Amino acid sequence: MQFSVPQFIESEAKIAGPLTFRQVLYLAGAGLVIMLLYFSLAKMNFFLFIVITVLLAGIALSLAFLRIGGYSFTVFLKNFLNFFISSKVYLWERKVVSPKIVPQKKEFNKEVSEEPALKIAEKSNLRKLSTQIETMTK
Repeated sequence: MQFSVPQFIESEAKIAGPLTFRQVLYLAGAGLVIMLLYFSLAKMNFFLFIVITVLLAGIALSLAFLRIGGYSFTVFLKNFLNFFISSKVYLWERKVVSPKIVPQKKEFNKEVSEEPALKIAEKSNLRKLSTQIETMTK
């Protein structure tokens, strides 16, 4: 029996054209705040209103669309803040553990073999093989 494997599970569902729910919320929230600022601040100080509008629009657009290193801007900001808040000093402290002494049994009637237990190769062919692989031509 074959099962269909879901693909693209890391991408969010698009709800408004090419925009995801989160992107719509960022843009709509910024639009609402800008509209409220227009009715309250634009009549008194229009230059201040323009400066705040540009800042809010830039923040909303970066939160909605900007990706740094494959991560969304919100994840990037969270990691950035965690890095600067957390401590940077890592100390390694060696744990002092007393050695465990294991008594060995002595065997007197054991025959001693003349051959070493391990056979050691005279020369390695690894360098020769590496050279052959690097100089292979098609």
